[in-house]
Amino acid sequence: MGNASEVPEPLPQRRPAAEPPGGQQLPRRLPGGPPSGAPPVPGALAPNGAQSPSGALPSRVPSAAPSPSGQLPRRPARVLPPGRHRSPHRLTVPTDAPPLVIAIPGARNPVADELVSIVADAVSMSCPNATIRAGYLDGESDRLDNLLQAGPPDDSPSATAIVIPLLTGPNPRADAALAEAVAGATVPVIATDHLGPHPLIAEAVHARLADAGLARASRVRGLSIANSADGIIVLADRGEEAEHAAGVVAVLLSSRLAIPAAPASVGDRISLDAAITRLRNSRASMLAVAPCVIGPESDMGELDAMCAGLGVKRAQPIAGHPAISQLIAMRYGAALADKRLAV
Repeated sequence: MGNASEVPEPLPQRRPAAEPPGGQQLPRRLPGGPPSGAPPVPGALAPNGAQSPSGALPSRVPSAAPSPSGQLPRRPARVLPPGRHRSPHRLTVPTDAPPLVIAIPGARNPVADELVSIVADAVSMSCPNATIRAGYLDGESDRLDNLLQAGPPDDSPSATAIVIPLLTGPNPRADAALAEAVAGATVPVIATDHLGPHPLIAEAVHARLADAGLARASRVRGLSIANSADGIIVLADRGEEAEHAAGVVAVLLSSRLAIPAAPASVGDRISLDAAITRLRNSRASMLAVAPCVIGPESDMGELDAMCAGLGVKRAQPIAGHPAISQLIAMRYGAALADKRLAV
């Protein structure tokens, strides 16, 4: 190792370029102008931006002069506007925003309480500063109609409640109870539409099928993929409108799994037979049921009896899948932005 006090040998300097033949020197370029000693170029500017004596058109002037140290000026950093890349279910909620009220079908019970707790906690992460409440559409305790009558009967914005049903689609019983609660409210109420049909609902149904081993977890990228089931019955709750909403989810789910899917309605044997016939005609031999419901709106015992009668397996309901809280936050944000979008 050499002595640290020794002065390091300087780097070799660049050799001057060879002179051209005849002893002529190459013209030297000045900053912002033509080479020194070079003939005037048509359209060139003098260093101060004036037109050249030849009367030519001016050329472009450098946008910024070099810094005193001789370095080129830096390009200013690009600043993105706040919220540009924010997810649509991540909201900036003002402190005086109306409360978010989740309307839960059915009566209060331990299973529903646990589900509501999971959903409400996830919604609070997407909607910070929002006041989140929950009311049941049936039963004797924590009813939605009582909750909507607890506030002062005035028209102040703080008294307005944004009610979002915990439903993926139409439900005759729950929709009737919700309409009755809203009609009897003593505070202004904005009632949003159901959470589906939506691509996030199809994503949640897909996840539940994968949890039950009835489909692969990732989306199908090719055609030669073997699943545990090669035909899916997307089962909605009762009603023709609910079946229609499940049909949209069935199309989205079929595109995700690359297998046929058909909608049906609980308690409607005609729609169920039509779905099975449609899947059989698509050469599906191993059928499975994917409930397109969150849970409280349906009788799980009835679903189990139906699947046992058909001899098919089923996935679990959507329940507290993150897609539900995301859709609730999106409905809430739409109501805050434009009340007409929530109706």
